[in-house]
Amino acid sequence: MFSFGKKSAPILGIDISETAIKLLELSLRGKKYQVESYAVEQLAPNSVSEKTINDIEQVGEAVASVVRKAGTKTKNAAVCVAGSSVITKVISMPSGLSDDDMEGQIQIEADQHIPFPLDQVAIDFEVNDEPSKDDGNVNVLLAAARTEIVDNVVASLELGGLKAKIVDIEAFTIENTVAWIAENFPAGVSKDVIAVADIGSRATTFSVLEGLKVVYSRDEAIGGVQLIEEIQRRYSLSFEEASIARKQGKLPDDYESEVLEPFKENLVSEISRALQFFYSSSETTGIDILILAGGVASIPGLADLMHSRLETKTMIADPFSNMNISPKVNKKTLANDAPSLLIACGLAMRSKG
Repeated sequence: MFSFGKKSAPILGIDISETAIKLLELSLRGKKYQVESYAVEQLAPNSVSEKTINDIEQVGEAVASVVRKAGTKTKNAAVCVAGSSVITKVISMPSGLSDDDMEGQIQIEADQHIPFPLDQVAIDFEVNDEPSKDDGNVNVLLAAARTEIVDNVVASLELGGLKAKIVDIEAFTIENTVAWIAENFPAGVSKDVIAVADIGSRATTFSVLEGLKVVYSRDEAIGGVQLIEEIQRRYSLSFEEASIARKQGKLPDDYESEVLEPFKENLVSEISRALQFFYSSSETTGIDILILAGGVASIPGLADLMHSRLETKTMIADPFSNMNISPKVNKKTLANDAPSLLIACGLAMRSKG
């Protein structure tokens, strides 16, 4: 089931995070995408932790619910597993091998590079179109994940009435969406080096793309939950009450100065630290633009603060700014959720071609 080398249509992009399941369905008409359906369903606490499914039944129920909300009839889906649970390796192999010979060679290579018994991992590979530096060879991308992780994702979708046609890798879905967003960068902004901060509930995935390919990824232990917990602590609210109060903007007058601004400053510090880690491990000395994604990316003033502190162009992710929107889709709620649909969008784009 572990497959990232093929595309099929039509297909749903299903992003399973720690707090919610996001569904997105795209169609491609000529070179123009259209959003056909989308929905978000909250997950029960601890159903997913550290990007790993703990409770297949609860996640399956949420999948069924998000499908009903979206009103889609499509049953095939693309999902992904986190980069932290995936091993990838580019290997050089002789060109012209038959499929059977290549699979046999891949098994030998996998045995050398994967620190788990091969009967406990799901493996796939893709031949890179770019020629290898070695004459007569081709570069092959090998990817492997623990079978249990992949099986839990597939089983959750099946319980929700969907079929997992593609199990992708998180970094590749980011590449898909960022490549699309980059087509509409502001004038004068280069696509050469792009940083992405996907701010999740408990962690932020910081990625750097060079030539629209992820070359660096790091998780930072900060996310939207920390903001909710601070609201909860300061104003003696339950977690649910704090979440609702933040969404509705019904918080005391000192909220911005005492809670929100310190949270923003902390977030900027963590992104700056991740950026410095990247620079220390790379010959690259600067980025062209920082894209903010995730549920808290749209916090007022956050993008401006990042721009000011990091001295780099910063934008909030909106994959749908150059897409058509079906009349069935609520444009306002889609716009509000757009920054958090980075992964779902990259998955839904697998339906093209």
